Amino acid sequence: MALRIRLTRMGSKKKPFYRLVALNNETRRDGRALEYLGFYNPMKEPAEISIDMEKVKVWLDKGAKPTETVRSLLKKAKA
Repeated sequence: MALRIRLTRMGSKKKPFYRLVALNNETRRDGRALEYLGFYNPMKEPAEISIDMEKVKVWLDKGAKPTETVRSLLKKAKA
């Protein structure tokens, strides 16, 4: 089972809000997640990022691969 850490879209039309989730790579974008790891709200100024780094580390140790967007958000959250 290939695991991914990626964003799933929430919110209403024209007001996106994203959750950072761990799931199987064959699962659709808004499918059932294995675990919620945090959120990203680009509509606030500055953008609001909240990530549970301990949970992310556990999933990375299990072999989950983050998408490019998630990788950049992780870098911003660490800084």
